[in-house]
Amino acid sequence: MSKIGKKHILVPSDVKVVINGNKISMEGPKGKKELTLNTEALETKFENNKISVVLKNASDQNKVFWGLQRSLINNAIIGISKGYEIILNLNGVGFRANLKDKQIQFQLGFSHDILFDIPDGITVKIDKQTKITLNGNDKQLIGKVAADIKFLKPVEPYKQKGITSEGQFILKKEGKKK
Repeated sequence: MSKIGKKHILVPSDVKVVINGNKISMEGPKGKKELTLNTEALETKFENNKISVVLKNASDQNKVFWGLQRSLINNAIIGISKGYEIILNLNGVGFRANLKDKQIQFQLGFSHDILFDIPDGITVKIDKQTKITLNGNDKQLIGKVAADIKFLKPVEPYKQKGITSEGQFILKKEGKKK
């Protein structure tokens, strides 16, 4: 049995949920979200400000989707009610970022500047040119954007220069010894 799939999802009072066949529509203070549900294997019920996902038949394949579907619905509810935030830090001499329209201009020690396009649904705030705050209501999209930005200059283990997430642990390696 799925430990995650069994849990109920509590819906905040400021979020409206409508289940129509295999679609669930949600609307909250941070935006709207619509998900397509797997109605052949699972049944989704909305009662008393709680969403529950129930198995129709307990085959192995259906158990796989049970926890996944519950997590996708929960992430969407959290996204449209509170939103998601990821903070990135630039570590290195001369590393900085600037916001230009719908792009972030990075100076990461290369011979040229890097322009990164910001997708719709993500808001970016840059503090002191070295701290980037990403906000949005889609957990998957905000995680993808953060991973793409971190890929521009991965952290090297000797001097720990590069782009890191807030709270990320980097094991520092010892250099050559004489």
